[in-house]
Amino acid sequence: MHVFRTIAEMQAAARQWHRAGQTIGLVPTMGYLHAGHLSLVALAKADCAVVVVSIFVNPTQFGPTEDLARYPRDFERDAALCREAGVDAIFAPEPAEMYAADASVWVTEEQLSQPLCGARRPGHFRGVTTVVAKLFNAVLPDVAVFGQKDAQQALVLQRLVRDLNFPVDVRIGTIHREADGLAMSSRNVYLSPDERRRAVAISRGVRAAEAAYAAGERDGAVLCAVAHNAITAAGGRPDYVELRSRHDLRELAEASEPAVLAVAAFFGATRLLDNTFLG
Repeated sequence: MHVFRTIAEMQAAARQWHRAGQTIGLVPTMGYLHAGHLSLVALAKADCAVVVVSIFVNPTQFGPTEDLARYPRDFERDAALCREAGVDAIFAPEPAEMYAADASVWVTEEQLSQPLCGARRPGHFRGVTTVVAKLFNAVLPDVAVFGQKDAQQALVLQRLVRDLNFPVDVRIGTIHREADGLAMSSRNVYLSPDERRRAVAISRGVRAAEAAYAAGERDGAVLCAVAHNAITAAGGRPDYVELRSRHDLRELAEASEPAVLAVAAFFGATRLLDNTFLG
């Protein structure tokens, strides 16, 4: 398994793989890998001859009061997991390699990035779209795999690829969950034992909304209330619980078209995401 630290090294390897007729799959991550990340690696391996995992805690997607400094990092552990999963290369640059000191060019998406996390985390998606565009230019992938847990991010990045004509097939892997249902996240390590026990209410609420939908409920307010109430009953603080179009993230009064029920909630100081696709 190769480990590349510079863009030039990564691009040179990618060009060599392409010259050999090999397809490249990219799994972008911020490290501290878990089984959810490895499920995305498996999706990439299914269709690509070469799989690259990027490990980069991207400073430009964190707000000034967010957890950039304490975001969990363990490169040696991540590298071991990648090696066991059959990853061919890790691209792990330093921030100075990715961003010049006087960097002044940004990539922005101005529709899908506005609601939900975009409204609560100003500048977040500008950082996401910019770093993903830079990763695409460094790794030169044919396929890029992202997780459904960050559903808004996945839709924004699909739009990025469409509107800027990147020759990349964006694929979305389903949410990977702990045994009790909590969506896997690197930030789960922030939870105290009591918060971790109670945070499973997020997935319980999402599943209760799924059950209500399966039983015929289509009223958006009712579906959102089902999930919201499960979280608050467990002492959580919902940041948002919203029903949105899966096509363009319009807020929906009714689940009358393919929709995403999107949830962000705090347990203690930890903000966690979950969602479900309806229809």
